[in-house]
Amino acid sequence: MENGKYGFIDKTGKIVIKPQFDKAYFFSDGLARVEIRKKDGFIDKTGKIVIKPQFDFADFFSEGLAWVKIGKKYGLIDKTGEIIIKPQFDSAYSFREGLASVKIDGKWGCIDKTGKIVIKPQFDGASYFSEGLSYVVINKKWGYIDKTSKIVIKPQFDRVEPFSEGLAWVKIGKKDGFIDKTGEIIIKPQFDSAYSFREGLASVKIDGKWGCIDKTGKIVIKPQFESTVSFDEGLAAFRIDWKYGLIDKTGEIIIKPQFDLVFSFNEGLAPVSIDGKWGSIDKTGEMVIKPQFDSAPSFFEGLAPVCIGDVPLE
Repeated sequence: MENGKYGFIDKTGKIVIKPQFDKAYFFSDGLARVEIRKKDGFIDKTGKIVIKPQFDFADFFSEGLAWVKIGKKYGLIDKTGEIIIKPQFDSAYSFREGLASVKIDGKWGCIDKTGKIVIKPQFDGASYFSEGLSYVVINKKWGYIDKTSKIVIKPQFDRVEPFSEGLAWVKIGKKDGFIDKTGEIIIKPQFDSAYSFREGLASVKIDGKWGCIDKTGKIVIKPQFESTVSFDEGLAAFRIDWKYGLIDKTGEIIIKPQFDLVFSFNEGLAPVSIDGKWGSIDKTGEMVIKPQFDSAPSFFEGLAPVCIGDVPLE
């Protein structure tokens, strides 16, 4: 019996790193962030602490580097735990496409992996680069820059998201639509809510119900569900009468609504909740890991962090 500690399981549900951490997160670049006594560090897949918990916050590794917070400032470490760029930034996003957005004195810019500022802090808001562009905020309007800091889509929207599959979600007034990389509106703002494209489809909300559109804006799964419908590995969770199931891209119900909650498929398994406990199903709906954990087992690089409370494990 363990008391509210985190460990890791493999895809059979076997505990491979015993519960011992106050918190634990997914593996990325072979390392997972763990928290012990309110300090963050990293372990490898054997459970060995390779970077001792010493940081006030640590982000996941991306492109070989991870942001850490010491006091009120953010810096970067490599996979040995060595500080590569000393803590000096007020906030930061993980490296994507070779650059990271950082905040200095209230303004956002970008650095490269040497810590050199390549886009000077000048924006009111920013995000990570995706498909060669990053969104920025100027005077409460949102647009996009390229890696030279050139504004390629002028700030004109009320909200945006990073580009995904060639299109970006944008908000104009109270309606959501999509633009291409020239800034042209491809799918006019008409939805009450929407999410970015994944696997060729985007979730949209019309009159309180969720469905999906394709990249032409055509509704391919009619709005009928109580929750978002975002696809991962060919399936998407949906909710009807407060129970969750899964549909395919034609809208056909593959796994009938029966779960209290379902998260996205990753590496062939999806976390599901029944009566407050979490397990995992495969794409046929078979329960591969029975509900027994206090947190959702999402698999990355073959392992999933789980919390085990006051329950005996079989």
